[in-house]
Amino acid sequence: MAHFPNNPGFTGAMRPLRLQGDILDLELEGEMPSEIDGAFHRVHPDTQFTPREENDQFFNGDGMVSMFRVRNGKVDFKQRYAQTDKWKLENAAGKSLFGAYRNHLTDDPSVKGQIRGTANTNVMVHAGKLFAMKEDSPALLMDPNTLETFGYTDFDGKLESKTFCAHPKIDPATGNMCAFSYMSKGPLTLDMSYMEIDSDGKLLFEIPFRNKYLCMMHDFGVTEDYAVFNVMPCITNMERLERNMPYFGFDHSMPVWLGVLPRKEGATEADMRWFQAPGNCFTGHAMNAFNNGTKIHYDLAIAAKNSFPFFPDVTGAPFDPVGGMSYLTRWTVDLSSNADGFESVEKLTEQADEFPRIDDRYATRAYRHGWMLVFDVSKPYDGPGGAFMAITNSLCHKDHATGAEKTWWAGSQCALQEPCFIPRHADAPEGDGYIVALIDNHVTNYTDLAFFDAQRVHEGPIARAKLPIRIRQGLHGNWSTGDQLSKTKDH
Repeated sequence: MAHFPNNPGFTGAMRPLRLQGDILDLELEGEMPSEIDGAFHRVHPDTQFTPREENDQFFNGDGMVSMFRVRNGKVDFKQRYAQTDKWKLENAAGKSLFGAYRNHLTDDPSVKGQIRGTANTNVMVHAGKLFAMKEDSPALLMDPNTLETFGYTDFDGKLESKTFCAHPKIDPATGNMCAFSYMSKGPLTLDMSYMEIDSDGKLLFEIPFRNKYLCMMHDFGVTEDYAVFNVMPCITNMERLERNMPYFGFDHSMPVWLGVLPRKEGATEADMRWFQAPGNCFTGHAMNAFNNGTKIHYDLAIAAKNSFPFFPDVTGAPFDPVGGMSYLTRWTVDLSSNADGFESVEKLTEQADEFPRIDDRYATRAYRHGWMLVFDVSKPYDGPGGAFMAITNSLCHKDHATGAEKTWWAGSQCALQEPCFIPRHADAPEGDGYIVALIDNHVTNYTDLAFFDAQRVHEGPIARAKLPIRIRQGLHGNWSTGDQLSKTKDH
């Protein structure tokens, strides 16, 4: 008999869904632009069975992949579990076998040594496959159209790393997938690597290096010439696992670093430059990175204090919700400098924000347009679970050329999930297109997939595809074109 934990990660608006199925021709409100042809894939953690640990957390759920196929003014919906090795073993047993988040010491002995990955953090179409990713395990490959699971990949045995990041970037100039790994040689190792996979899915090269210290490495930046790695002290160690503490804890006494590695085959760890940030901070998701000669500009969400209450301060200090608010910030370093400090730190907005996105055709290069979710604490919230449940209550368009910001509030019952940009057509100017984002109504318990004019988000959705269910809070997702979907490859 299923009994889920009575904590905020499993109750109210965060109650597990565990629903696989298809809905053809979703009800539409407004008019869907007929030129949109493609799919929005996204993923959320959604545990298949009740967890073994009473205090388990949301991030430990099995990956549930959603696909919204848009064409001819219609939207079809499909949702399937990413059938990882973990999912298959537990499905056969009819119960949870793997324990606490990233803690193998809490697993059932029958699954010792098995890959614990959940593929629950991000999904992206590349080389005819859907990559489902969680940074503690290899990339899982799926069919972008049917959502059938193929299995984990090591790129024909060529990839040495045992893990694959959740935030790869596609270089629009080369078509390469740029990715990294951490804890590459196994749990609690300092080993990392940077890698590129070509448009046919072949590994081109892998550059191993070691991190400054053992910590979470969630996102990174890629310029035309460099890969940049933000290192913050959201740390872990064996003692935390042995005591069954939250896997990560934040240490405000430790330095923050930016590592810069040349993006070229033959580069080595000796080519890495490390720059120390002016002070301790929490580094969130990246909007974009670009270089102008030897100068590296990296735009990402930065908070003065820890942003993750579920990975508490190592000292036991209470979570500071104000200090934990992040703001889009530009870090600049200069490789021609002999100093190991930053050239500048520029706060780019006064609105607390996260989940930044761009027109991905401008990844790795100087860009103008960005979008992000805003935490507008001045707005009311009438849903369950307290105001924290609607913290991502607004969508913002940021024009870096003028500094202008245009914002739309989702309403007192709602929260938004991560947005994604869709070009109006392949040759459209930067930022000309649409933004797609899920809007969760925590009172009616329904979710809409909303479409906005990308540079007029403040006017609200131009169309909503309405689901008769509420999709659980997700993490990340990406858009793929109809042409990409037609080039799907088999196993």
